[in-house]
Amino acid sequence: MRARALVAYNVRRIRVERGIPQEQLAYDAGVDRSYMSGLERQQANPTIDLLDRLAGTLGVAVSELFVRPSKGAPPLATLRKGRKPKPARRKRT
Repeated sequence: MRARALVAYNVRRIRVERGIPQEQLAYDAGVDRSYMSGLERQQANPTIDLLDRLAGTLGVAVSELFVRPSKGAPPLATLRKGRKPKPARRKRT
């Protein structure tokens, strides 16, 4: 597995294990949500400084972002999809 794939896998794994939405992790780490999405899809190439911020935000060592998954590891889970429900409209009288 390439380094970019390892980082993407581990950021998502740790984020989902802790129940942190992607948007919240991006905000806490000081990056744009779309960049965070690209990072988890292996389309972004993070800097060492960003890896350090992400590790700090997730509360892990930077080396944790490079841990290889064991063979036969189950696929990553996902968080509940969707945003907050829209408030009900008030009826006009």
